[in-house]
Amino acid sequence: MIYRIFKFIHLSRTLSFTLGTALLLSSCSSMKTTPVKESEGPISVFTGKPGGIKLSEIAKKDQSNDGMPVNALLWRAALDIASFVPLDDVDTFGGSIVTEWHQPIATPDQRLKLTMFVIGRELRSDAITVRAYIQKRISTEWVDAGRDESLGHKLEDLVLARARELRAAATAETVN
Repeated sequence: MIYRIFKFIHLSRTLSFTLGTALLLSSCSSMKTTPVKESEGPISVFTGKPGGIKLSEIAKKDQSNDGMPVNALLWRAALDIASFVPLDDVDTFGGSIVTEWHQPIATPDQRLKLTMFVIGRELRSDAITVRAYIQKRISTEWVDAGRDESLGHKLEDLVLARARELRAAATAETVN
């Protein structure tokens, strides 16, 4: 008796799988396809639209992405400017620098934490973002006071100025 029940369950599962597969395959045959021009490039397996990269190209090294994924001058300048605060996390490929909390001697009831994001490969003003987070001490605990937008913009300007200095030094070095 138990053998017949298991056999029935196995037969019903096999039949369900077979019917589901047949239904899936039959729905694919009704899809309309349009020929793709060779110049449109590879076709996405998921959307059926042109775009993406060929599977054979995945293992090949892309010549345009040699070196750092972010602007090296901005990256070095951001590290130079953030050097007054101990670094907590540095991600070269993501372009992010996060510092530890720093308590300046001049303001003992306030501390600062910086996050810097170098975005892009060009030396431009919108390629650097600095966020300055402030905490204030209330009795024995540190309480978030939000972001200091003006300090963040001032630090962005310092990073840009330092990057320009580095570029000028590199240019002068190659000329001499």
